[in-house]
Amino acid sequence: MSFADPSSNNTGNSADQYAISQWHDTADIYARLQALLKQPLRPIKRENMDGVLNYFEQKCQKSKQLAERTAQVIPGGVQHNLAFNYPFPVAAVSAEGAYLHDVDGNRYIDFLQAGGPTLLGSNYAPVRQKVHELLDECGPVTGLFHEYETKLAELIRQYMPNIEMFRMLGSGTEGVMGTIRLARAYTGKKWIIKIGGAYHGWSDQMVYGMRVPGTGRREAIGIPTGSTAYTQECFPNDLEALRRKLWLNRLRGGTAAVLLEPLGPESGTRPIYRDYNQKVRELCDEFGALLVFDEVVTGFRLGMGGAQGYFGVKPDLTVFGKCLTGGYLMAGGIGGRKDVMMLLAGGIGSTSKRAFVGGTLSANPLSCVAGYHAISEMARTNAAVVAGRAGDRLRKGLNEIVNRLGLPYVVYNQGSIVHLQTSAVLLLSMRNPVKLMREANVRKHMMEEMGAAYMAHGIVTLAGSRIYTSMADTDEVIDDALNRFEAVLKLV
Repeated sequence: MSFADPSSNNTGNSADQYAISQWHDTADIYARLQALLKQPLRPIKRENMDGVLNYFEQKCQKSKQLAERTAQVIPGGVQHNLAFNYPFPVAAVSAEGAYLHDVDGNRYIDFLQAGGPTLLGSNYAPVRQKVHELLDECGPVTGLFHEYETKLAELIRQYMPNIEMFRMLGSGTEGVMGTIRLARAYTGKKWIIKIGGAYHGWSDQMVYGMRVPGTGRREAIGIPTGSTAYTQECFPNDLEALRRKLWLNRLRGGTAAVLLEPLGPESGTRPIYRDYNQKVRELCDEFGALLVFDEVVTGFRLGMGGAQGYFGVKPDLTVFGKCLTGGYLMAGGIGGRKDVMMLLAGGIGSTSKRAFVGGTLSANPLSCVAGYHAISEMARTNAAVVAGRAGDRLRKGLNEIVNRLGLPYVVYNQGSIVHLQTSAVLLLSMRNPVKLMREANVRKHMMEEMGAAYMAHGIVTLAGSRIYTSMADTDEVIDDALNRFEAVLKLV
């Protein structure tokens, strides 16, 4: 199916409201990514990689020792994927603004941003002060209701009018779990269609088609087949395939919800065409399915109205995660239409139909006060737009370096989410299973080596291919980073 994909932002939303100053040419990005996949790999030269690894041996000795200890008591030596770095995890000791420091005293420009939530910059003082006040007054949790639960929900609704009601949970994974249960309870239907390649948490029914579209249950080790029996996936941007699944599901009882990341899977690593979300909205309306936006990353990072505000598309339900609290713990939730959300009514002894969702520490005072003041500060400082301008500056500079050095790498951004694809491993798919099986490991290792090289030059990224900018990234920070990136790219 063809798409209109204008190079300009025609949302009707002004550039001073949202982080994306101009929508990318999606067709051109895919053409360049496919060209990159067809070319021989362009990794860092072996002799230069030896120098990179020497940095970790010489400058990160405490981290290495800690990693060796940790591997004896924690499976794999890390608790989550963000903390994995090649050749070993580097241990952080402090974070503030645009920088991280490790236990060996090394300083890094922080483009990991904890996976995206610290839009204001790490350890942002005005929010930290409010959290400290709350801890002094009542501690992090009481078990009772707290005023900030109401204040946070009201604030979210103020900036995202589609969120008529909001239910706080502990993580994005919990938000997705609750959303699926809620959609099934409301519609009376069973099928859930996700856009393949996206990560929607690690619940049994969502460990399906993760990272690489078309892989289905490939990573569902330890998960009974029944858990994913009503989970399906479609390739991103393939509206005809989505229509076929919706039509077939109608004959089998119907689709409860279509779940997607509004920039495309993995924060836009597989970018969507400009009108894709609207077309999915229309299909959901036609087939009576709920449309669910996973805004774990994009909520507030794209602007105060989230991706739904930027695109002008109204989802029925929205999943929130780490974006809610600016980096503080227990961040997640579900928001949406009142008639749907009322099925999440809490309390004991209710006789009305409801979708049961629990969580003793959900909506604890610490999370709610952090969320309220983080979102307030994002609005006051116009943080999303400031970070988006930093992303634009970084993307333009990286493109200039890549072109000047004659490298085939692909750089693009969606505001403060910048993609630097050097191996294109995440663009492999089951549409070419032979190439996927033959090249996935070597391309993944190349990406890991690039990430190590960036770190050895004072830059932390997400998996060596994704970069999150923040409000703390001034022009000076970005220009310093560009010099460091160039030093790495000259090692290729």
